[in-house]
Amino acid sequence: MSDSRSAASPWSGDAEEFVRIDEVVKIYDDTVAVQSVSLSVRRHETFALLGSSGSGKSTLLRMLAGFEEVTSGRIYLDNEDITDLPPYRRPVNMMFQSYALFPHMSIEANVAFGLKQEGVAKNEIHERVFEALDLVQMAGYARRKPHQLSGGQQQRVALARSLVKRPKLLLLDEPMSALDKKIRQKTQVELARILEQVGVTCIMVTHDQEEAMTMADRLAVMSEGQIVQCGTPQDVYAFPNSRFVAGFIGSTNLFTGTIVVDAADHILIESADLSRPLHVSHGVSEPLGMEVHVSIRPENIRILREQPGTEDNWGHGMVSHVAWLGSYARYQIRLDSGMALEATVHSLALAQADAPGLDDEVYVVWSSDSVTVLPS
Repeated sequence: MSDSRSAASPWSGDAEEFVRIDEVVKIYDDTVAVQSVSLSVRRHETFALLGSSGSGKSTLLRMLAGFEEVTSGRIYLDNEDITDLPPYRRPVNMMFQSYALFPHMSIEANVAFGLKQEGVAKNEIHERVFEALDLVQMAGYARRKPHQLSGGQQQRVALARSLVKRPKLLLLDEPMSALDKKIRQKTQVELARILEQVGVTCIMVTHDQEEAMTMADRLAVMSEGQIVQCGTPQDVYAFPNSRFVAGFIGSTNLFTGTIVVDAADHILIESADLSRPLHVSHGVSEPLGMEVHVSIRPENIRILREQPGTEDNWGHGMVSHVAWLGSYARYQIRLDSGMALEATVHSLALAQADAPGLDDEVYVVWSSDSVTVLPS
């Protein structure tokens, strides 16, 4: 995201390490929910904790908010140790999955509630409430009650209520889970724009990889209470460090094979799923004879009716399923070995060619530089 924040913003500051999680552990009875997690988040960054249910991401978020005690380790915010501070003393605000709006209050009163509790002057409350509602484009709904709003509008009000207190750190817990898919996609972009405009540092929890990829500057993939990979969405997608991450972030095709040639500029991998060695245009750290896994993203696979040249990586099979999804089609190819391989083809390419149909015999082709080799 580009940095378009004004120096006059109440949330402005230098781009630097802002949140530091240092060897944090959380244990419930005999269950280790979070295992020695260390993480840094920069000022103004939107950071996503991504993982499936039970991965430890929500527990980590709740420890940041102060709703869960840390078993061991420390949490720092803007160079202050907040590990032992109660939630009400932390310059942190959390937007919950359910939005938690008061049904009997107007939108204006909902957003003003926290400021009134803090004893802020009435004229300042009015100014800050409408500043926050303007930011989320909800000022015209100030007199309505929550039940008179759509799910997307309620979500924006909840965001305004979180931002009106001008927290140093904003925590979002599954912020889009209550919205249907079409509204969710639109709201992701809107929310990312608002967070960038405000300049607040944000950590969000989600199980939705598309949401994390759309909104976050960086993300951490969690599994079994640990961070298994951290980086920009582009890096984690293009260069997964394990089979788990490759399969969790987007769709991928995984082959298992053995390194049979290890040259300076390429390797060859033999796999039972392919009739010829798979060529990879880079070296790897694994030695000759080592079993490895190979990840190839569906969008990197082309489908041909004619056998490709000998220099290509290719396989032969039959179309077993086609799903037409508007801008692209998702093909499933049953290779001669029996492996099911997925390929996505843009609609424009299909329109310009003789598109294969169900049960057609085809060849699948991919370049040697589109392959990611993963350790077993």
